[in-house]
Amino acid sequence: MAVFVSDEVARSVLTWPEMIARLKGVYSVEHPPFAGPPRTLARGKGIWMRTLTGVLPDGRVMGTKQFCFPRARKVRYMITLFDQESGELLALLDANIITAWRTGATTAVAIDRMARPGPLAVAVIGSGAEARSHARAIAAARSVTRMSVFSPNPPRRDSFAQMVTEELKIPCRSAASPRDAIAGADLIIGATRTLDGKPAIEGAAIEPGVLVASIGATLPEHVEVDPEAIASADFIVADIPHEVMEETGCFIAAKKAGVAFAEKFVSLNDLMTGKADGRLAASRRPMFRSVGHSLQDLAVAELAWRAAITRGLAAPLPGLDIKVKAD
Repeated sequence: MAVFVSDEVARSVLTWPEMIARLKGVYSVEHPPFAGPPRTLARGKGIWMRTLTGVLPDGRVMGTKQFCFPRARKVRYMITLFDQESGELLALLDANIITAWRTGATTAVAIDRMARPGPLAVAVIGSGAEARSHARAIAAARSVTRMSVFSPNPPRRDSFAQMVTEELKIPCRSAASPRDAIAGADLIIGATRTLDGKPAIEGAAIEPGVLVASIGATLPEHVEVDPEAIASADFIVADIPHEVMEETGCFIAAKKAGVAFAEKFVSLNDLMTGKADGRLAASRRPMFRSVGHSLQDLAVAELAWRAAITRGLAAPLPGLDIKVKAD
């Protein structure tokens, strides 16, 4: 039967190695045109609703991801999965944890391809759910020698450092500023929106050879990296290049500052299929930028749905007697 997969069930059945491997597979095959078309964004007074649709190029499912920011100020998420052959509804999934974890797993895929070989020293700017998921994802994809973290909330950044040290067994320190956090890092993860209304990551503080992965600023009003960081970057990989360039605050601000960046971009799909190998090898200041893509949501949702069915943890949807199989 068509089923519902709760956030708690998704959390219990998903693993980082499986998610990273699944997303690597998704991005390593050619994406046909409009497999994941542009998202739509509806706005009201202080509220918004975003919808993404997609057809997995290497899977059984197609579907939608919807999420909203209501006046209650808490984002809500929902994914629907349909069978590509029959069109039957397969599942509804509460997508809170799927959203956080697919973002981290996607970044891990990109970083594993873009970062220099060997163990990495990692700096994380931000200490919320996305920062934590990225720490776990990077630790699952690569060897990490140490981490540092900065956020403007000292108790929360201390809690993040404690989580990394105890759970991931990676030494992690709580830094007093973004510059302090990124000093000596091989990889900088931006998992915040702004720092007191200003960019949290300054290009002047980024050394050559350091990979920057910026995932926290996805709307025009969000600014995570400054125009100088974008100006100095020589190779920018994005899950959806045109949305990153046209709809995110960092690049809107960089364009206003006169920074030319369009020729620096390649898609994550082109990176993973080898089309950008030469540019990657020549890069001295690489950047990964993510706004989220429907194919990421659907790939991880499909994993959660299959695992929930197999383990008997999916709840049948009342009034729907569509018989489906997860295999």
